[in-house]
Amino acid sequence: MTTIVVIAKECLPGRVKTRLHPPLSLVQAAELAAASLDDTLGALAALPATRRILAFDGDIPPLAAAGYEVLPQVEGTLDLRLAAVFDACTGPTVLVGMDTPQLTSSLLEPLFTDWTDDVDAWFGFANDGGFWTLALNEPTGDLIRGVPMSQSDTGTIQLQRLTDAGLRVSLLPTLTDVDTIDDAQRVAAIAPDGGFARTLAAMMEPSTQDGPR
Repeated sequence: MTTIVVIAKECLPGRVKTRLHPPLSLVQAAELAAASLDDTLGALAALPATRRILAFDGDIPPLAAAGYEVLPQVEGTLDLRLAAVFDACTGPTVLVGMDTPQLTSSLLEPLFTDWTDDVDAWFGFANDGGFWTLALNEPTGDLIRGVPMSQSDTGTIQLQRLTDAGLRVSLLPTLTDVDTIDDAQRVAAIAPDGGFARTLAAMMEPSTQDGPR
């Protein structure tokens, strides 16, 4: 009985992945963010979750989230929004972000096949110092509230919060969070067959609209 939660924003120009502009336009950055979210949801589809929640900041959820319960994000800083998600859940709960489209179902499979009694939480660092996943056997927002987000030491502080609470934490592989165009190209090379990689490749192709020179 495990819940998967994906926390995401509606992928509108100027609201998501603005650090990809330039070289991408804000419209392209939003399209790439949408591809990242779709790939993430696709990877999670193979996992035997008993409940699926999209913690969503926006009005129109992506089509790939069909079958998900849409839970509007609360107001406030990211730590408060994440905390509210865990407060809304019971039983083993796996939170995943939308910014690591190289995610595969096999990375999270141990949480469904090998979550033993000696593990209270699972944690996956992102390369920028944050984290891409946090899973709690007994979810409570108190383990997240007050953790400073979007810092180079966010992941370290969050992990320390878990261990200070006496939780036994198992670490998952570090993934690349797509913040910059270099991150995007790195992730596309890791997962070249995904929609994210295809979308980026199309955007980076030299324009032929002006015809031959």
